[in-house]
Amino acid sequence: MIKSMTGFGNAGWENEEFMIHVEVKSLNSKFLDLSIRSPRQFSDKELEIRNLTQAVLERGKVGISIEFLAKNTSDIPVSINEELFRAYYSKFQNLSETVGANTAEVFKLALQAPSVITNTNTDESDTEAEWALVKKVIEEALAKCDEFRSDEGKVLEQKLLKNIEAIAGGLEKVKAEEGQRKEKIKQRIRGHFQEWLDENDFDKNRFEQELIYYFEKLDINEEIVRLDTHLKYFRKSLKEESNQGKKLGFISQEIGREINTIGSKANDAGIQQYVILMKDELEKIKEQSMNVL
Repeated sequence: MIKSMTGFGNAGWENEEFMIHVEVKSLNSKFLDLSIRSPRQFSDKELEIRNLTQAVLERGKVGISIEFLAKNTSDIPVSINEELFRAYYSKFQNLSETVGANTAEVFKLALQAPSVITNTNTDESDTEAEWALVKKVIEEALAKCDEFRSDEGKVLEQKLLKNIEAIAGGLEKVKAEEGQRKEKIKQRIRGHFQEWLDENDFDKNRFEQELIYYFEKLDINEEIVRLDTHLKYFRKSLKEESNQGKKLGFISQEIGREINTIGSKANDAGIQQYVILMKDELEKIKEQSMNVL
């Protein structure tokens, strides 16, 4: 069963002291590309968050947003150095005016400047207790995102199977055309050479050898067999465990190689239309496979 890399999950927790909300979004990526937005008191937990994400989602472009609100308190857990903030703000403002830049973001930049905001919660036991709560909510949100991916994977699997069946249908049409193609080639060669054969001496054995060589160059039976094998392997891979995205991409390349060879060697208008159909379906498969975990 395949999984999609597109996913979404959110989870929350609340009591009289705290309100916690975590949101996870994921898109396709070759590797784990993780971005985290979290309160400053949990900035040292980034590596642990990454490990939690890696264990569940494995890879993809993942964004995690963590909100943590302490209720019923008049003291905020951070200290703001107002003098340093004003110095940064003034400097950034002057620089933006010098180059004619938009000053709308100056306040945000000054507030995020080094040492402007510092964490005043020095009680490690309180921080660890809060983190334990936040961690549970993160795990729940990741699990929901993974479930979303599984549901999307089922839909994606049906689309891929439909595309593969379309290619298989095109291949069956090629097989049906192949016998007629060979006969047409034979008739064409006989017609072209009949008059010449009647008027000139000709080594019949040599002619047969040349004809065999010519047919071998145009023969597509091996490509048909290999393409049929690749299609079966693709279907089998869809039913296996997750992490099939890269494998499906490799199989798609092999499928494309055989389709192209059939088109170039067949040199037949009837077969060529089915080759175009198969190529069109293969492009859909390649596009969809990029989103498979």
